[in-house]
Amino acid sequence: MNKIELYPLKFQPIFKETLWGGRKLETKLNKNLPEGKIGESWEISGVKNNISVVSNGILAGKTLDYLIETFGAKLLGHKILERFNGAFPLLIKFIDAAEDLSVQVHPDDSFAEKNALGFGKTEMWYVIDCDNDASLISGFKHATYKADYLEKLESKSLSELLNRVEVSAGDVFFIPPGRVHTIGKGILLAEIQQSSDITFRIYDWDRTDKNGKTRELHFDDAMNVLDFGACREAKTRYDLFNENAELCKSNYFTVNKIQISKPLYKHYTEFDSFIILMGIAGEITVTTNEISETLSVGETILLPADCKQVTILPTDKAKFLEIYIEF
Repeated sequence: MNKIELYPLKFQPIFKETLWGGRKLETKLNKNLPEGKIGESWEISGVKNNISVVSNGILAGKTLDYLIETFGAKLLGHKILERFNGAFPLLIKFIDAAEDLSVQVHPDDSFAEKNALGFGKTEMWYVIDCDNDASLISGFKHATYKADYLEKLESKSLSELLNRVEVSAGDVFFIPPGRVHTIGKGILLAEIQQSSDITFRIYDWDRTDKNGKTRELHFDDAMNVLDFGACREAKTRYDLFNENAELCKSNYFTVNKIQISKPLYKHYTEFDSFIILMGIAGEITVTTNEISETLSVGETILLPADCKQVTILPTDKAKFLEIYIEF
């Protein structure tokens, strides 16, 4: 099996039904959804009990864990394999918020490690589509005292302290650990994050599930990780019209937005990382090691670290996100 030439890999989406989900993953991203309010499509996941399965080519039916065990550095890159001890370090999603998500916060690596929670959660959002009046929350409006926070939480007026930002397609938000946040209703986005499913819910708008039950809240954990400083700059600034725009560069992932209308030849010889491509407009054909795969809107491809020479051919105009880890 080791002698197989690695190629552009697609995975079966893992759909998540949520209280706040809708159907835009189907109507906007062409996903074949099950019934219900589907809020998330986990595109590539190494999270326990949510391991992605290959959907294309000779490796179809094999799990991401199997690929890592079998191909190791050829799939992940030498440094990534060593740094993350054979775990897949990212969780890649599309999210459809038909209603507001809970007000929440995520821990950093230190807190997660001390509490046996695995990785912390740093994440980034790229807004693909949104309603005209869409907005989201990122951080506090002003530096906030814990006593004021607790008072507003008790009186169910916490939103008075939170930084609500209007949203347009193409907007980018970087959400570091400790930042209070929520995705607002009417927003469809791509989410790139550390491989973690940890969320500390602070407030869930008093809603209940179909059985009349409220979801668990995590006041104490949230208090231990919240950054009460002001959020000075919620949106990430970048050149919307640049053919290759860097959206995010962090210790955990780098994300670029690429817009093309002619062939693109990528040389990843200096990279020691897998590459992930997420389709956000148009369609491209990705070829490496003489094997081709199409990437349409709402699809995701993983290019193994062993795939160094890549040709990308667009059908008319296309936009996609390019994701990797730098050292």
